[in-house]
Amino acid sequence: MRSGPDLNVRIIERPGVWMDDAQLEHLSADLRAVASRTLDAGNLTYGVFAGDAKRMKQVIITLISRIEGTPIAFNALAIMELDTKPNTTEVLHLGLVMVDPDERSKNLSWVLYGLTCFLIFFRRQFRPVWISNVTQVPAVVGMVSQMFSGVWPRPNGGRRTLNHLLLGRQIMAQHRDVFGVGPEAGFDEDRFVITDAYTGGSDDLKKTWKNAPKHRDVQYNDFCAEQLDYDRGDDVIQLGQMDLAAMRGYLRREVPRSAVIRLLLTGGLVALQRIVLPALYWADSRRQWETLRPYDEAQK
Repeated sequence: MRSGPDLNVRIIERPGVWMDDAQLEHLSADLRAVASRTLDAGNLTYGVFAGDAKRMKQVIITLISRIEGTPIAFNALAIMELDTKPNTTEVLHLGLVMVDPDERSKNLSWVLYGLTCFLIFFRRQFRPVWISNVTQVPAVVGMVSQMFSGVWPRPNGGRRTLNHLLLGRQIMAQHRDVFGVGPEAGFDEDRFVITDAYTGGSDDLKKTWKNAPKHRDVQYNDFCAEQLDYDRGDDVIQLGQMDLAAMRGYLRREVPRSAVIRLLLTGGLVALQRIVLPALYWADSRRQWETLRPYDEAQK
């Protein structure tokens, strides 16, 4: 998919399932190239930077490159399966986002944070998609609060539901490695704050209050300043959903007008694959349709 006249967007789902070792190494090299221009020093030691095919089976990577192929930004979205009753719940963790400092003026947040969730929402036949976010950056806290529905915690209202609490407990109990939080980090269930969070491989992402990018709406800056101890290294964990209301807001507020038609066409192709075509196939009783309509040898 194109983003403007000079950028390409590639969404790579579960690369560890279908890529060979050479392809995985090439993809990891692209991600490390972006990271090398983003971090001042050190190396990340968790998630997609580990170069592990097992980890790559549970991620969806959104990679933005220049036309000639130079990577400039990515989002590594993790897929978490939570053991809830009566059925398991799949949560998409917004994951690690990095942008080349020279490209930060190009308004890429709508691609890096919302595009993949938007397309997955289409593919799941418009069923709500749970998302999670772990950060200490006020700009990201505000963006997630505005982009998704039912987000907790946030400064401008909302409430913590039982679903928020149960999913938060499951994530902290089983999936700390997804966002590089060590076992010694604490979890404040009342505030949804992870205390001393930067001890599990994500140490190089720790920011001071001065260096953390601020949101243009000061309420998100004040919220983070009040809730998080930046000297200790706290994070807030947010949970919300991509649903119809969030999709409308995403298209109206986040997506540039020049990209709306292109995005809807892409979503239409996804819907065609997952909704329209199966309905058409099912209506044709003359053909086999996997286990729902086994092939009858007697009809030959």
